[in-house]
Amino acid sequence: MNTELGPLLYSFFEDYLKCQKGLQPSSLKSYRDRLKLFLVYLAETTRHKVSRLKLADLTCATVLAFLQSLESNRKNHVRTRNQRLAAIRGFFDYLARHVPEMLKEAQSVAGIPTKRSAPPETFFLERDEMATLFGSLPSKGLSALRDRALLLFLYNTGARVQEVADLRLKNLELEGPLRVHLHGKGDKWRVCPLWKETVVLLKQLLADQSVSDPERVVFTSLRGQALTRFGIYKIVHRHTRSLIKPNEPRRRISPHIFRHTSAVHLLESGVEVNVIRGWLGHVSLETTNRYAEINLRMKEAALQACQPPVSGSSEDRLRKPIWREDAELMKWLKGL
Repeated sequence: MNTELGPLLYSFFEDYLKCQKGLQPSSLKSYRDRLKLFLVYLAETTRHKVSRLKLADLTCATVLAFLQSLESNRKNHVRTRNQRLAAIRGFFDYLARHVPEMLKEAQSVAGIPTKRSAPPETFFLERDEMATLFGSLPSKGLSALRDRALLLFLYNTGARVQEVADLRLKNLELEGPLRVHLHGKGDKWRVCPLWKETVVLLKQLLADQSVSDPERVVFTSLRGQALTRFGIYKIVHRHTRSLIKPNEPRRRISPHIFRHTSAVHLLESGVEVNVIRGWLGHVSLETTNRYAEINLRMKEAALQACQPPVSGSSEDRLRKPIWREDAELMKWLKGL
């Protein structure tokens, strides 16, 4: 079997992943990086150039050796190993459907078990930590307004970092119903209401931008270029370092922590779990058949129950709810 690997790999990305499955660029990059790592390993072990690899070089044995190398040589975590395996399985399954001779190897790869690992600990910020964070943000400086608007937007919407990086002016409604349209996983859109405080900051931020093109990126660098997900992570890390106490296990406060924080604080405010699912865009096609559709009016009602930390309200909404002892609910939070 001397079938060229290149054309099949190209069609896997361009036709299957991009067109048929409709994966977003970030997901395509994940597949690309995982398969690139496997192909480089394969070239090294077979002593072939990557451009000279054949389908006959792709075997279950090489996949097993690659997975072992990830853990022993690269010191990858079991979760990382499982992610790499999932991408390779998908590619082998595609090969089996286009090259019947690859069916046996694809079945063997499909039979490689994923390793069990303890789920990552779910971190979120308490309300007093959020108040401390926004109270410590600088009020002056070239990036002060942008950073405050960015952090409050993350907390307000529970948006994924890529959704924030892709945000455009046309996605915002800052007059009348205050809301934002977010483009999430699976090419799905959802609508989230915005706090008045969030809208005020966004208006101030956008007023400083001379370009009013609807396609204009909302959150940009000081050079006017769109912030990447890594740029957003750096901003979050810079402003949240002071929240990590020396006497506690080191936490990595990432933009995704704001997503968990939004969910937890909404739960503490008594908002229904299904409303939060719709709010965060975590409802799959299957769950839409089991849960009532979450409309914007329900989300706006939920918004009133969870006010931003910059509202200046003295009302004490803090309480230790029973739900934190609910194992099933905490398991769901970990999957957000």
